[in-house]
Amino acid sequence: MSQPKTPSYGGQAVLEGVMFGGQKANVTAVRRKNSELAFLEVPKVERSWVQTLKKVPFLRGLVAIIDSSIKGTAHLNFSADIFAEEESDEEKAAKKEPGFFERFGLVLGVAVVGILSFLAGKLLFTLVPMFVESLLFSRLFDNFVLHNLLEGIIKIALLLVYIYVIGLTPPVKRLFQYHGAEHKVISAYEAGADMTVDNVQKYSRLHYRCGSSFMVLTVITGVIIYSFPIFEYHSLMERTIQRISLIPVVIGVSYEVLKLTNSVRDIPVLRFLGYPGLWLQLLTTKEPQDDMVEVSLASFNRMLELDKELAAVEVTQPSIAS
Repeated sequence: MSQPKTPSYGGQAVLEGVMFGGQKANVTAVRRKNSELAFLEVPKVERSWVQTLKKVPFLRGLVAIIDSSIKGTAHLNFSADIFAEEESDEEKAAKKEPGFFERFGLVLGVAVVGILSFLAGKLLFTLVPMFVESLLFSRLFDNFVLHNLLEGIIKIALLLVYIYVIGLTPPVKRLFQYHGAEHKVISAYEAGADMTVDNVQKYSRLHYRCGSSFMVLTVITGVIIYSFPIFEYHSLMERTIQRISLIPVVIGVSYEVLKLTNSVRDIPVLRFLGYPGLWLQLLTTKEPQDDMVEVSLASFNRMLELDKELAAVEVTQPSIAS
C-alpha cells in the first residue's frame, strides 16, 4: 500500500516572525519584545473559480502569485502592527527615524522573501535592464538573441547587487534569518524529522521550492522566450511593449519550471536544474538563531493543528444538496 503524499507547504518571513500557508489556513507567529508569541490565524476561503484556475498549467503560476501577494499583505501588516503597539510614547520619541536607505531596503527585502508586490518588482526588473542594455549595446550589433542574453546578464547582476546591499541593513538581515528558519522547518518536515529546534537547525536553509528560486527562473526563462524568432523587435518601443505583454507568459512558464525542478531534485543527474535558485538563496537567507527557529516551528505547528481542526469541521458538517 502506497504512503500518502506529504502536502507541500510554503511560507514567508515577516517582521520578527514567519507565516506558513496550510491547506485550510494561513498562520503567522511573531515574537513580541517580552519574548511571548503573537499569532494571526486566517482560515482559507477561496472561490471555486480561483481553485479551478490554480489547477490550469501555465496559468496557475500567475494566479498563485497574485493570491499570495494579497494574502501575504495581511500577515505583514500584522507583524508591523505588533511592534507599533508595543512602543511607548517615550520609545517612539527617542527612537531614531530610520533613513531612506533602511526603509527602502526593508520594504524591498520583504518583497524578495515573500514575493509580495512581485508583479511590480517584475515590471521594474524587466524594464530597467532592458533600457540599460539598449543604451549600452544597441548601436554595436544587430543580433537580437545576443541583446536578450546581455539583458538577462544585466538583470541578474542588478538583482544580486540589490539583494546584497539591502542585506547589509540589520532589519533585512534579521528578515533573511527568519527566511532561513522557514526553509529549515519545511525541509525537516519533508524529511520526516522530529520537529525540535536542534533537529531543524541541522537542515539546510536553502530549498528548491522558494520565491527566490522563482525570481532567477523568470530571468532565465525570459531570455529563452524573448529569443524565439516570432518575438524579434525592431525598435525600443516595440521591445518595451513586447516585454510588458510577455510578463504573464514568462511567469506562467517559470512557475512550471520551478515545479519541475522541485519534482526532480532527488534525481542526481537532474537536481542541478534548481541550482541557480539555490545560489541566489545564499543571499536571500541567513542562518537563523535558535529563537527564530522556535518562532518558525510555533507557526508551522499551529498551522498543522488548525488544518486538522478545520478539516474535522468540514467532515462533520452535513452536505447540502445542490
